[in-house]
Amino acid sequence: MNARRIRLIIGLMSLALIGIISLQIYWIGWSIRLNEEQFDKNVFAALNRVADKLHFYEEVAVLEALDSTYSQSNEANRNIRRAARFLENGYATRRIAADSVPVEAKEKPGFEDVVSRWEYMKVSQLVDSKPLAERIPLDLLAQSLREELTSRGINSPYQSGVYSKARSSFVVMNDYYVVVDNSPQITHGGAASLYNSPYRVALFQQALESPGYLSIYFPNRTTLVLEPVLKTLVLSIVFTSIVLFCFWYTIQVIFRQKKLSEMKNDFINNMTHEFKTPIATISLAADSIGSPSVVSNPDKIKRFVDIIRQENRRMNSQVERVLQMALIDKKDFQLTLADVNLHELIQQAVDNFSLQVEKRDGRISTDLRADRPVVEGDATHIMSIIHNLLDNANKYSPEKPEIAVRTRTTPIGVEITVQDHGIGIGAAARKHIFDKFYRVHTGNLHDVKGFGLGLSYVKAIMTAHKGLIDVKSEPGKGSSFILTFPWRAGA
Repeated sequence: MNARRIRLIIGLMSLALIGIISLQIYWIGWSIRLNEEQFDKNVFAALNRVADKLHFYEEVAVLEALDSTYSQSNEANRNIRRAARFLENGYATRRIAADSVPVEAKEKPGFEDVVSRWEYMKVSQLVDSKPLAERIPLDLLAQSLREELTSRGINSPYQSGVYSKARSSFVVMNDYYVVVDNSPQITHGGAASLYNSPYRVALFQQALESPGYLSIYFPNRTTLVLEPVLKTLVLSIVFTSIVLFCFWYTIQVIFRQKKLSEMKNDFINNMTHEFKTPIATISLAADSIGSPSVVSNPDKIKRFVDIIRQENRRMNSQVERVLQMALIDKKDFQLTLADVNLHELIQQAVDNFSLQVEKRDGRISTDLRADRPVVEGDATHIMSIIHNLLDNANKYSPEKPEIAVRTRTTPIGVEITVQDHGIGIGAAARKHIFDKFYRVHTGNLHDVKGFGLGLSYVKAIMTAHKGLIDVKSEPGKGSSFILTFPWRAGA
């Protein structure tokens, strides 16, 4: 799959996910707003009902006062009871004014009705002039609030209060009368939530101006609004997170597989190139041995046989390295552990490799300062990884390689550093240099020979020894590979 098609698929999947997430956010937001509107509607309906009840019972009290005043007049009592009956049936207005008196029939009012209305107005004015706190029955207020809220499905803790405009403070808070301090800071600070609450309705609006308002505050209003959609919200977040994770993981797998495919192609190309040269050399040497001029010359035959043997050994070495990595990948190998002197192995590897470096007018220096160089490990594999690091240092040094091998003692073991002053490795490549088949490109695919297995082999062997490997490198300044072998058990 080419890069353009991958980008197209990722773009379409991203667009679809963004659309789905946007729709979920819209519908969940719409549900929350709908719940808020319904909650606000229920709260205001409950507060209005409570205000109506307070008004109703005050009207009844006015009629009872008139009833006691006209206890000797049967006609007046009949008119007063008639008005009370209309109040109870819900036909009375919020304010019984002189020009609006409830009557059962469209009869012309008599003198007694006029007297009743006049006395009613006098008593109503007397009631309206009373302080607001004295007009609020606490038991009725508390019971009405509970009943109205419960009937609308609101069973949550709340704070309530009655605010008096005349005193500029709350006179009733949470079913108790408030002794108001003259300091507005104390009063306002103690009821800040009620002052700022949007849930308030005017009380006793039959007067020219309402003497105050009833206010209520819900500490957990957000929970009440979110509770109906909480399950949907949580499930949406969970499922969306799962889809996003799978999307991200799928993209990672696609790019990883694409990269692995590219590395395998590079490996096949490199392997073909590496094998093509010795095969061609062996073929040429075999054809030369059959030549009449060579058959009669034993020295030439010996020379061509040596060439064939050398190239065959080279191919066997390459095949052995590939097979060895296959065994390591399958965990089908075992280390032959023994006490190993790292200084001796390093010196042996340097002696064997120094000839190749000297051919390029380079040199290998050693600085072996570890005072306890003996660790537990497999000498063969340790020699191989040191040889691999020296080989890389030589191959990636453009001219006159300068390679240094150092050791030192650390609190956890022996540290070996192989440093060169070659082309270095960029930050992006450093993340992948230990991956199998990965090779740092230097322009031409075959300018540096290899399969991309050396450093992955080094990493696998260090992991098998429970050691650590690190690399420090900058382009143009060279690289340093740091191996840390832990102390042997009981040392």
